Amino acid sequence: MSFESFTISNRLSIPEDTSETGNNSCRFNEEFKYILLPVSYTIVFVLGLALNSVALWMFLTKMRPWNTSTVYMFHLALSDTLYVLSLPTLIYYYANRNNWPFGVALCKIVRFMFYANLYCSIILLTCISVHRYLGVCHPIRSLRLAKPRNAHMVCGLVWAAVIVCLVPNLIFVNTSPRDNDTLCHDTSKPADFEQYVTYSSVVMTLLFGVPFFIIVVCYCLMARTLCRPRLNNTSQKSKNSRKKSITLIIIVLIVFAVCFVPFHITRTLYYKYRVLDAECWVLNVINFSYKITRPLASVNSCLDPIIYFMAGDHYRSRLCQAFNKKKESDNLHSPTGKKNNLGLVYKNPVDQGSSGS
Repeated sequence: MSFESFTISNRLSIPEDTSETGNNSCRFNEEFKYILLPVSYTIVFVLGLALNSVALWMFLTKMRPWNTSTVYMFHLALSDTLYVLSLPTLIYYYANRNNWPFGVALCKIVRFMFYANLYCSIILLTCISVHRYLGVCHPIRSLRLAKPRNAHMVCGLVWAAVIVCLVPNLIFVNTSPRDNDTLCHDTSKPADFEQYVTYSSVVMTLLFGVPFFIIVVCYCLMARTLCRPRLNNTSQKSKNSRKKSITLIIIVLIVFAVCFVPFHITRTLYYKYRVLDAECWVLNVINFSYKITRPLASVNSCLDPIIYFMAGDHYRSRLCQAFNKKKESDNLHSPTGKKNNLGLVYKNPVDQGSSGS
């Protein structure tokens, strides 16, 4: 995100959006990001906060007792909510053309929240996928292993692992002055950039590469099992479970294809070509691609609730029940709703547009 002041060859701070390759100065054209990032982050904030707030409300009040899938989905919704709550500071930062007035500590926290949500989402989606794989391919073993208590332990390990891996990111991330403004670097100061690239590569392999490989293997095995011919007397419950599993495969692959894979590819290229002193036009193209995929990585906070609705156990039915009860309650207290002697609600024919005859 913010490498607005850097020198690739000499690692010296120079004016914003410029770099040097050899003896030539390379100026990045980044005017687009002062519109793209505030607008995209605002959309993610509004949608993400609304959708994940509803999800948390459902998990905490309507979905108890939790099963294993619900445990994983609750932690995923919690991660997304914590992240979207940090977005207003970034919206202000980019709308204010890279001027950070909130101090070093908040800069570190906001950058940390992005990567914490990114990798928590990836690993929790992996956990959901493995759980569904066990249910489809190893149903007997799943009954023994896939218990809510075990899921809580796994989620605790996920949070702990991500936080430990991202502690160095809190150290690397910093602010630096530029003219009358203050930059909040997404990675590190220019002098520490090469060390940050090494650290980032290790984290990406552990927290993105390995989980992505596990998901691909699980889904290939699930697809093979689900595509086998079934007996005609297969129960409706089995058919519904099979349908949810197929839906989960499709949605998770879409999330990875849209949010995670493009971001990690463009970020890797951006880091690599900066270290290699690439030509200016190459840096500009890669920088443009990287800055576009950055908000796409945030969109996962809006896509995750689709998983709860489409593939979550009982989430959709209980959400509909909750809103239907609210609608019935509103009708009960409506001035046009009346009760008969049995306590049943009926509508006044006049209010319904009837002549009453």
